[in-house]
Amino acid sequence: MGAALPIGEAVPADGALPDETSIGPATPFSVYLHVPFCRVRCGYCDFNTYTSSELRGARQDEYADTLLREVALARNVLAAKGPLRPASTVFFGGGTPTLLPPGDLARMLAGVRDAFGIEAGAEVTVEANPDTVTDATAAELAASGVTRLSIGMQSAVPHVLAALDRTHEPANVRTAVDAARGAGLDVSVDLIYGAPGESLADWRSSVETALTLEPDHVSAYALIIEEGTKLERQIRRGEVPAPDDDLQADMYELADELLGATGFEWYEVSNWARGAEHRSRHNLAYWRGHDWWGFGPGAHSHVSGVRFWNVKHPAAYAQRLASGETPAAGRERTDAAARALEGVLLGTRIREGYPVSELLGEGRHAVARLIADGLIDGAEALHGRIVLTLRGRLLADAVVRALTPGL
Repeated sequence: MGAALPIGEAVPADGALPDETSIGPATPFSVYLHVPFCRVRCGYCDFNTYTSSELRGARQDEYADTLLREVALARNVLAAKGPLRPASTVFFGGGTPTLLPPGDLARMLAGVRDAFGIEAGAEVTVEANPDTVTDATAAELAASGVTRLSIGMQSAVPHVLAALDRTHEPANVRTAVDAARGAGLDVSVDLIYGAPGESLADWRSSVETALTLEPDHVSAYALIIEEGTKLERQIRRGEVPAPDDDLQADMYELADELLGATGFEWYEVSNWARGAEHRSRHNLAYWRGHDWWGFGPGAHSHVSGVRFWNVKHPAAYAQRLASGETPAAGRERTDAAARALEGVLLGTRIREGYPVSELLGEGRHAVARLIADGLIDGAEALHGRIVLTLRGRLLADAVVRALTPGL
């Protein structure tokens, strides 16, 4: 059910932002809609999700109406600070958003449109489990304004899926992709590498299978062992091996090679797109530090340097909103040092890079050494941008530490 929430300052019952908060009207605004329901809990997952037996006082069939109460609250909060900005991207994440009827997702999207507006040509993404997507589902989502389906493939190899506790039928990935294509939706597939027992040959098979689906976008994430998960307990007890860092590096390099050979370009450390027009604009909004409001239990938001987060359990979330109170559990205001560190951390992850001119003090002096070590692109640095090389992507955290001494 996810890691513990951070400790922050209290949020007023009406959710009002701090008096000194000033929202830049030109800053893009994005919306994240969290759907916290899953049929089963995957052993590696620490997201804020709940199976039916864990809901205790919350109902899936009432969820859309509950979330729309938060949308109304957010509209009031933001309207108090000036003109409302239409959403440039909307993302339904989870959990498994497609466990809800498409009509519920459509009502939630319509509520966002009514409250804030949605820009013409906005990217609207729904994450989906392959087993939950039919032609009718995809068609109804497209009719509601969804433009993109992000399909949780994870692997094409049965024993790897079993190690991850993924229960979908591998053949249904193609069924879901075909349904999305038939509805005119862009398609992204998500992969995970480094599962217990997964070989380099297994990983090659998964990437090559994903490429046969001809998606527009591929995300490939290294398996991270999160504290408190089933998988972490299995590793601690010696039942399964921990991920091998060297093997995961080999898997990353193989993915980059195979994807690059078929026309995909990396634009963020874990993401590749078939042309700039297919990059995830919603995820780029996070990496570029735009404003967003996250709706739903445990969702996090960022508005003009103020970060706030909701209570985690769906029942507590619903109870707060039913009583007319914000579901926000706490908030924090970032200081200059935190903003500088975050800017480097996020900016170096994307292909457009981070401006050398914005590095502080000793960070600038590290650039020459990082070029010599083959971690950042020398030609790009001469043009004023910090852009990671392939080796630098594998050692991104070390690059950030070198560029932010003392932060």
